[in-house]
Amino acid sequence: MSGESGLVIGRRPSRLTSHDSPLRIEGYASLWGVADLNGDVVQAGAFADSLGKTGAESVRMLNQHDARAPVGVWEQIVEDARGLFVRGRIEDWSAEARFAGALSRAGAMDGLSIGYRTARARRQGRLRVLSAVELWEVSLVTFPMLPGARFSLA
Repeated sequence: MSGESGLVIGRRPSRLTSHDSPLRIEGYASLWGVADLNGDVVQAGAFADSLGKTGAESVRMLNQHDARAPVGVWEQIVEDARGLFVRGRIEDWSAEARFAGALSRAGAMDGLSIGYRTARARRQGRLRVLSAVELWEVSLVTFPMLPGARFSLA
């Protein structure tokens, strides 16, 4: 049934559109030798032990470090010559995931941030150099602590 304004009444729009699930993304969650805004610098190879023990499948994709609701899945996490490269997909399984996907698709969110426990670090002046970390999660964030940690649509 249609009103004079052209508004369709009584029909519910489909939840899925051609833009929905899954939204593939990729980028760098960490860059070697670059200080973040907190003065932490990740050394090349810092994730090797952690990823060797647990693999990419145990690293969660969160939105803004919110552990209550993962928004997707990381399919590939590798250390390369530049840093920690990640590739994954944002799903549509929750309101939070759909919101993260919409923000990412629109270009309103493109930052990455790592959640980890420091296993080994040393001080170098004002900097803390991380040589081994246990990687728990890589979040999609609006404002990354490491400004160069960004993702794009794959």
